Amino acid sequence: MAKIKVKTPLVELDGDEMTRIIWKEIKDRFIHPYLDIELDYYDLGVEYRDKTEDKVTVDSAHAIQKYGVGVKCATITPNQDRVKEYNLKQEWKSPNGTIRSILDGTVFRKPIIVNNIPPAVRSWKKPITVGRHAFGDLYKDTELYIPEAGKVELVYTGKDGKEKQRALVNDFDGAGVIMGQFNLDKSILSFAQACFNYAISEKIDLWFATKDTISKKYHARFRTIFDELAKAKEGELKKAGIEYSYYLIDDAVAQIMKNEGGMLWALMNYDGDVMSDMVASGFGSLGLMTSVLVSPDGKFEYEAAHGTVTRHYRKYQQGETTSTNSVASIFAWTGALIKRGELDGTPDVVAYGQKLEKAVIDTIQGGEMTKDLTLLCTDPKAKSLDTFQFMEAIQKKL
Repeated sequence: MAKIKVKTPLVELDGDEMTRIIWKEIKDRFIHPYLDIELDYYDLGVEYRDKTEDKVTVDSAHAIQKYGVGVKCATITPNQDRVKEYNLKQEWKSPNGTIRSILDGTVFRKPIIVNNIPPAVRSWKKPITVGRHAFGDLYKDTELYIPEAGKVELVYTGKDGKEKQRALVNDFDGAGVIMGQFNLDKSILSFAQACFNYAISEKIDLWFATKDTISKKYHARFRTIFDELAKAKEGELKKAGIEYSYYLIDDAVAQIMKNEGGMLWALMNYDGDVMSDMVASGFGSLGLMTSVLVSPDGKFEYEAAHGTVTRHYRKYQQGETTSTNSVASIFAWTGALIKRGELDGTPDVVAYGQKLEKAVIDTIQGGEMTKDLTLLCTDPKAKSLDTFQFMEAIQKKL
């Protein structure tokens, strides 16, 4: 059979450990046999990032800016243990954080609904999409260990070199720690615009949650920008038949557990990181979660919402059989292919991505899945397959 032509190159960002093994398997089974595609390849494995002083990560982000769509494998963000394990030069920053910063993107995570894997939260009936502001805050912070008594202050010096503001953070009477965080109005506005545009296009209600009662300047600035944009988009919201609501973060968490779902939940960077995992787990598994980074100018990077599955990789290295869930990684590829086809105006590419997604869901609903999903499945006859058997079953269904 003739291969389906993908008109524009797709940016491919390779990764680490077990997900890297799965990544190659996906390409060998589902990409190269069916598609005539040019992949603009970047190796974001931690060792090559170290070799290039992390330049490869920056280059990959610029490639996404050039071509419009990228697909990313899960990667290691090294701590001290990883520095020793891989003999790295330093604790390189999160590649996701670097790419998000360059693209000024917002991350949207949405669960994959499978009929025979019901949500752990009984009230959830519809997908809850989490919109994460993927810039600044904890992920771009500056931290100090304070070794002894002393005073720490925040100081703002204007461009003219004159001190404009000064505030005491703490007068330490002994050792402690200090953290400085920041964000930018233009990034917050881009985040808000992305969330409103996504909610309007999907015709789903938009929730936004912070803690502005405690953080009366930092968090309150987020709320002000969202509120102003909600007012400006009042007509569009009404036309789409949806509503914008603001909640305190603790109230939103309480409300979300009792709601049937079907909304976009917009959250600040750290909150979005944490709550997207909670939502994924509540719907079944991090392995059943899509993730896409969307820039204000319409660039897209698709990835799995989970990590590199280190525990399974250790077993794989020792020659043991693993049963690693590849669904989120496959859906990263399908998401990227569908978007590439939409942007290129090639409906056969879109259709192929949709058919591969259907093959994955039909395989699971037919009772064949990885071990993690059998533990959640309502079918008592569900069959647990190993990493490669599962992808073989999907390929047969496809």
